[in-house]
Amino acid sequence: MTRLLRSILVVAALAAWPGSALADSSLVSIQTPRGAKQSFILIKPEKPVASVILFAGGHGGLGLKSASAMQWGAGNFLVRMRDAFAAQNLMVAVIDAPSDQSKGMNAIFRMGAGHAGDIGAVAAHLKTQAPVPVWLVGTSMGTFSAAGGAIGGKGDGLVLTSTITRSKPDWKIAASHPNGVASMALQRVSVPTLILSHRKDGCDITPASDAPKLSARLTSAKTVETALLDGGDPPQSEPCDAKAQHGFLGIEKQAVETIARFIKKQSE
Repeated sequence: MTRLLRSILVVAALAAWPGSALADSSLVSIQTPRGAKQSFILIKPEKPVASVILFAGGHGGLGLKSASAMQWGAGNFLVRMRDAFAAQNLMVAVIDAPSDQSKGMNAIFRMGAGHAGDIGAVAAHLKTQAPVPVWLVGTSMGTFSAAGGAIGGKGDGLVLTSTITRSKPDWKIAASHPNGVASMALQRVSVPTLILSHRKDGCDITPASDAPKLSARLTSAKTVETALLDGGDPPQSEPCDAKAQHGFLGIEKQAVETIARFIKKQSE
């Protein structure tokens, strides 16, 4: 299947999902408590049952120009599937790097109190748009952000996908956080948490086999579930990039549905 044909099929599938035509997309910028400008794409279904704040991997600096134009990250799993989340009746906020992080967000910033405060400001804004639970959803490096926000009490639920569980030797956090997100204070997370991985994720710092390591650290979470997915398309990128099992290539819809199902289950 060619890339063009796959793109056409994905667009057609999203258009056919219930609620997809009802979503209103816009670019929003707010000032956070520490004085930074935080921009994000906001997608509002007609009747959202919950909100999700999506944190892309890598440096996370999307360079948003509008609700549909960005300088980087369009192919990231969470970014490219933002409309699919909205089609599940979830209000969506796709986070850019804040104004004072022009080179993007490293792990140290993502785990810091300043970033957690920014996340809290976005969550508060979403609450003004719809009085529904706000979930923090990260993928790859974005899991540092999502976990940090949950540790800081900034969300009502947490979803970790393709989670960083092994720090590279040359990272500044290698000594303090050898197990990546699993080295964070996850025992302080009290909200329901989903751990989602592709069983054959070939990225050496996000193996699905480390899911139990994460689960064991979430001792205070209200609920912890692990979902390991299979299948998909052959990789079109390096193992740690978005167009491989690391980014759920070919099973994006299944990944989104798994996340949405967990979120909705917690609201029952």
